[in-house]
Order: sequence, then C-alpha cells, then structure tokens
Amino acid sequence: MSADQTACGVIELKTDRFVAFDISKRSSVVAAVDRTQQIVLQPRKIPIEKLQQWVSQNLKPTDKVVIEATVNAWYYYDLLAPLVREVVVANPHKVRLIAQSRVKTDARDALALAKLLAAELVPTVWVPPVEVRELRALVAQRTRLVKARTQAKNRLMAVLTAHHLLPPAGEPFSLKNRGWWQSLKVSASTTLLITQELTQLDSLQPLISQTEQELIKLSNTGRWASQSAFLLQLPGVGVLTAMVILSAIGDIERFASAKQLVGYSGLGASIHSSGQLTRTGSITKEGRRELRTALVEAAWAAVVYDEFWKALFERLALQLGRGKAIVAVARKLLVVIWHVLKEGVADRQANEERVTSKLLRWGYKLGSAGRKGLSNPSFARLQLSWLGLGARLTTLEWYGRKVSLPPPLGVGAQAVGTIQTG
Repeated sequence: MSADQTACGVIELKTDRFVAFDISKRSSVVAAVDRTQQIVLQPRKIPIEKLQQWVSQNLKPTDKVVIEATVNAWYYYDLLAPLVREVVVANPHKVRLIAQSRVKTDARDALALAKLLAAELVPTVWVPPVEVRELRALVAQRTRLVKARTQAKNRLMAVLTAHHLLPPAGEPFSLKNRGWWQSLKVSASTTLLITQELTQLDSLQPLISQTEQELIKLSNTGRWASQSAFLLQLPGVGVLTAMVILSAIGDIERFASAKQLVGYSGLGASIHSSGQLTRTGSITKEGRRELRTALVEAAWAAVVYDEFWKALFERLALQLGRGKAIVAVARKLLVVIWHVLKEGVADRQANEERVTSKLLRWGYKLGSAGRKGLSNPSFARLQLSWLGLGARLTTLEWYGRKVSLPPPLGVGAQAVGTIQTG
C-alpha cells in the first residue's frame, strides 16, 4: 500500500480509493475510483439491511468517502466515519449542476460523485454535531406543529367568510368561545368540519407546548447555555427565537465574517454582473429558511419595542418601502448577532433594564430545575455578569412587582467588551 513521508518523518498512508454512496430510502449504490479516476469498484446496490456488514468488510481505513446530504445522510456519516480516513457530505444541489447528465441512474450518479471526489471538486456542506442535529429536529418539529395549527385556524376562518359571519370577540379559538362555534346555524357537514378542526387545535396545543418547553430547557444546557444570553440581550429575540437562530448557525466559528453569515441566511442581495454592468437584485433566499424567517420576525418585534431599531426602520422605509426596510433591519440584526456570538460581547445599544426583564422571563420559563437551583433573580444576575451588563442595577419593576437583584458577580470570562450596533 502506498504511503506519504511527512515533514516529521511519520509515514502516513495515502488515500488510494475514492468511494461514493448514492443513497435512497431502502438501499444505496456504491462505487469507487482511484486517483486517476479509473474504476476500482464497479457500482453495486446494497440493501439497507446489509449495509453495516458490507461497509465493515469492504471499506479500508485509507478510503475517502462521499455521500450526499439527504434525510438519512447523518446515519451514513456516523456509520462510515469510524471506518475510513474521511467522510465528506456533498451539497446535492451544487453537485447536480456540476454532474448533470441526460442519462441518470443510481450507478452513474455514484460513479460521477466518486470522480468528483477524486478530482477534489465536491461542494461540501458542514457536518453538524449530534446536539445541533437534535436541536434542528426539534425546531423543525415545532415549525410543523405550528403550521398545522395555523392551517386549522385558517380553515375555520374560511368557514366564517363563506357564511358571511364575523368571528367572536377576543381570541376566536379560545375555550370560552367554543359554545359560540357549536351554536352556528350551518349545515351538518360544516358542523362536522368545525368540530374536527377545533378537535385538531385542542390536540396540537399540548404538543406545541411540550416541544417549546423542551427548547426552553435546552437553552440553558450544553453548548447553548453560553450563547443564549448573548442573543436574548437583543431586542426582538426571545428564547424560542434564540434557539431557532442557534440551531441554524450551529457553530459561529465556521463563519469568518458577518458577510458569510448573511449569505448563509439568504438575506444577502443577489448580484448580476456582466462586463462593466453590475446591479443588485432581491435577496437570494438561499440557505436556511428558518433562520431567515426568525430574523424577519425578530426585526418586526425590534422595530416596535426598541427606539434605535424603530428609527432605523422608519428611515429605511422612506427610502425602500416597508417590505424591503424590514429585510434590511433583519440583515443588520444578523450582523450584530455575528459580533455578539463571535466576540462574546454585549451590544452597546442594549437597554439594561429591558435585558434584565427578558432574563427574568427566561429564568421563569426554565423553572427551578432549568435554572439549576438558582433563584430567578440570582439566575438573571449570573447572566448579566456573563454579559458584562447591569453592574449598577439593584432592583427592577417586573410585572407589577419589585425584584431585588443580588450583588454583581463580576464580568464573565468572555463578556469583555461592547460593540456599536449602528
């Protein structure tokens, strides 16, 4: 077997096979080429139930393997990574542009992917750690449940529109209004529809609450505990929004600049350049949709409750219109997020009393167990010290009562500076 001599005199085994798996639900097709892109393993189909046995018997520690990012890609990654030299995960959309063909089969796709790997032309995606994958799955589950709830509500409102009826006062779907819905003079089939939609709403709400409580619990555990407070200090960002943002970013260290993070979110402007003509268009909308959605929602809240962001929005709205202005605010908010997470600093525009109120609310939602036994004021003080904020703040009016904060604990190890939001 061939080997490379390193500068330190260590013999390092050289990669001599480039293996690709074309993955489907019930099977995968595997093929391999060498450095000269000659086929060394003809494409073969492996049923999912025989996969573990096949890879343990046929893969080598010197192999370099590529798989495409699909629903079950992480199962393959975790299975293959201990057995080979390296596993890379390909971006399926970009690979398709490079290796598109009129004749498409799983065998051809596997060979094409192996050859791209040997030529070092595979556009890869970041492989998130297990805790990031789990958080993303939880965020996605909440999104699905909330979407289903919204659809059920929309269908009920459509019933009212079809019968020229106005919804009841207050929250139309609250328990106190159920009698109103059941008393509507509509056909039997429409009554059945209303009953089923209300039943669906009743079944969805506990599921949404359970999912949200788990997200809140995770916000003060593991890698997320040291990052959540830096996001919660920002206007428009609550604990659930913070977890959506953190799940999408995963690891801030993989973004060398705020511009890269903006591009990843799809909030960056598209650029059309030809010859001497360069013009910008609408946002790219490439990247993680949930990050983009969370930022726009946070931006709307920020421009309502924070004077700095409200003034920025109003100034931009005069130039761009409200739709484009809120996207610009969301993009600017993301730049601030990059700074506070990357540098571990407090936002210079942070309102200390408002931040403290949000931290108390976070602690209240966590409960005693989530706060690891700390009282709510002690938990808020701990987070303020980590941010380097609120050193002179001793009391706070919170939901109609005065809360006394413990003495400052000293500035957190990373919270050593502030940044200018503007």
